[in-house]
Amino acid sequence: MAVKPEPTAPFHSVQHAFRVLESVARHGDGVTDAQLARETGLPIGHLAHMMLMLRREGYVEQVADGAYVVGESLLLLGSATDRERALREKLQRSLDDLRSAAGAAVYICRYTDGEISVDQYADGPATPRVNEWVDFRSAAHATAIGKCLLGQLDHDARRDHLSRHKVARLTSRTITDERALLASLDRHPASVPALDLQEYALGTVCSAVPLTAGSTVGCLALSLPVEHAHRLRTATDALSKKASPLLLSLAL
Repeated sequence: MAVKPEPTAPFHSVQHAFRVLESVARHGDGVTDAQLARETGLPIGHLAHMMLMLRREGYVEQVADGAYVVGESLLLLGSATDRERALREKLQRSLDDLRSAAGAAVYICRYTDGEISVDQYADGPATPRVNEWVDFRSAAHATAIGKCLLGQLDHDARRDHLSRHKVARLTSRTITDERALLASLDRHPASVPALDLQEYALGTVCSAVPLTAGSTVGCLALSLPVEHAHRLRTATDALSKKASPLLLSLAL
């Protein structure tokens, strides 16, 4: 499986965050904004937003004199013994927060060994998750999750997937022409969310944004009942804003 080489905006943000965290880790007694700006080369304005995110996620803490030190979340994720549990718990908290902010069920998904998996999700009575009436592994052509993940693969890997999972009509809106689907994936910009407007299931709309770093192919997705379709854009904006910190958690 090959990944398309174009980096996404969240990937750039994660690269910047790594530079900041490396700088903070080098200064056990704390490091100031001015020092961070000099060492990372990031503009002060951009750095200020980055530090807010890193503090919110618990990766850095600000001490009494205003300097930054390594935070508890970074220490836990750096621990070999506790990393998997700490990562899963942190991702779940992030998903729970995002579910509340977006007012939608949210999902973290990956493409591993040629198959789609939903690794974690957050839903609730007012934000029900989509009814998986057809296995997501067989419905990549019809779901926002699937289209977002396939969109991160190269052409040969997409063809390989579709040779194993034939496109099938799930609703009247499903794209069933493989050539049309591949052309649509080729045209779709990496920075634009993938959408499913009742293509997988009548009564449900979905969106997904990529979570890609190195060889990891993943996405962050949400689903809404069709009667809430008017909220899809604002909910997707909330989804996109959370992509960078979630990707950072996965990459650490």
